[in-house]
Amino acid sequence: MKLHELQPAPGSTAVAKRKGRGIGTGNGKTAGRGHKGQWARSGGGVRPGFEGGQMPLTRRLPKRGFNNVFAKHYAELNVSDLNGFKAGSEITFELLAEKGMVSKRLDGVRILGGGELKKALTVKASGITASAKAKIEAAGGKAEVI
Repeated sequence: MKLHELQPAPGSTAVAKRKGRGIGTGNGKTAGRGHKGQWARSGGGVRPGFEGGQMPLTRRLPKRGFNNVFAKHYAELNVSDLNGFKAGSEITFELLAEKGMVSKRLDGVRILGGGELKKALTVKASGITASAKAKIEAAGGKAEVI
């Protein structure tokens, strides 16, 4: 396949309806909005979730549980995920976020003991499980909780 042979899948594209271009188009004059009324107006309509005065679904459903606004959210990585780094490198949350392995919006990273580590690395994380620490040190590296 070459660049000039590329085309969208059949049926995936449609020609846009041209509004307000005469009665012959079927969308002239009022441009498919009907006569007067809330939806005929510029900027008309209702806010998202509005149900015409009926109690909205979001208010009809009961609240459940507790949402702790002070909770810390950590990314979790297994020690096997760290094999992609060069031996002797220092693994930090910033480095992992830069590589796209964790989201920058999280509060840190916890290292779990899944898999095997084949390289000596210095790992600095918000949390490191005992099994992960043992595997990191067995590979000749250092594990540090910050």
